[in-house]
Amino acid sequence: MKNDTLKGQYRINEQIHAKEVRIVGDNIESKVYPISQALKMAEESEMDLVEISPNAQPPVCRIIDYSKFLYQLKKRQKEQKAKQVKVNVKEIRFGPQTDDHDYNFKLKHAKGFLEGGDKVKAYVFFKGRSILFKEQGEVLLLRFANDLEDYAKVDQMPILEGKRMTIQLSPKKKEGAKKNNAASANPVRKTVAEGAEESKE
Repeated sequence: MKNDTLKGQYRINEQIHAKEVRIVGDNIESKVYPISQALKMAEESEMDLVEISPNAQPPVCRIIDYSKFLYQLKKRQKEQKAKQVKVNVKEIRFGPQTDDHDYNFKLKHAKGFLEGGDKVKAYVFFKGRSILFKEQGEVLLLRFANDLEDYAKVDQMPILEGKRMTIQLSPKKKEGAKKNNAASANPVRKTVAEGAEESKE
């Protein structure tokens, strides 16, 4: 069904109504040809004339096997879809006077979310007169960000919105950590090698 949808998007061969077209592609001079000549070139190559940009003046075409063209198109769409990583935002709620046990429990969850590639939105909810402790809430969120320094970067510093004070964090890329590990491993190997050489002497 998807192939049928793709087929309907492109005109080929005698379906192309323009009087002249610009042909692009590998091993061919990119220039404007009369439609009759373009169709003849496609026929001689035992391929199809595919209109890839109908709104251009004149329309742009490629001489290619139509089945191969649809296959390449479908493959490209799959690759693009695979690159679109879905990022979830996980919310973590605190009270202005959260105790250490509850704080550490939520900190552990946040680390798990960040390691899994999710963003974390942490907030302190102020009920009634607890809004008086907004400075305490800000300190709590800053401590939270500091404790997650190795796992996350801060997208947004604590901000008060109504009865909520919010901070937003994104996971850090792991490439830096891998490079550091590789760098720290090299001197160890070097020392072992040097020791071996000394023992031979």
